[in-house]
Amino acid sequence: MTSAEMVALAAIDEGKYAQAFPSFGPERRGAPVQAFNRIETERPIRVRGEILEPNVIVVLDPSLMDVVDVKAGLKPGGIAVVNSRKTPSEIRAKLKLNPDQKVVTVDASKIAKEILGVPITNTTMLGALVKATQVVKIDSLLKPLEHRFGLLTEKNVKAMRAAYDHTRTEE
Repeated sequence: MTSAEMVALAAIDEGKYAQAFPSFGPERRGAPVQAFNRIETERPIRVRGEILEPNVIVVLDPSLMDVVDVKAGLKPGGIAVVNSRKTPSEIRAKLKLNPDQKVVTVDASKIAKEILGVPITNTTMLGALVKATQVVKIDSLLKPLEHRFGLLTEKNVKAMRAAYDHTRTEE
């Protein structure tokens, strides 16, 4: 949810219309959580429902690929941004994506552990998302990150930029 909120705030700062909202499903501690963004450049967003056919999916926890169909509804031409040590080609095969769907990977867990000291990948994955989609400018995330993380901003920005630099696309 934190990542979705940061992207929405950055988009709004860029003059776009944006929403961020969670979907919790069966509520129990440790259960997978989905968070969604809608971003529109031309007109206000009137739809408030869950996104069933996303243009982009971001997988923060690679173990979810073994228990949840993370690519469910991904549109043709959509992008899967995955936290993984595996190559984009390996992830493509695992998720059984269509040839027109793009895959990018980054070892966000490793980056987060090295820079933040914990394997919490939410802000780290923002770098990969921006690299893959250009949905917002990376510098547009600085203000929302500072507002959310205060004294921890510098480390979170460093992790985000490291992920941006280390995001891998298919050859």
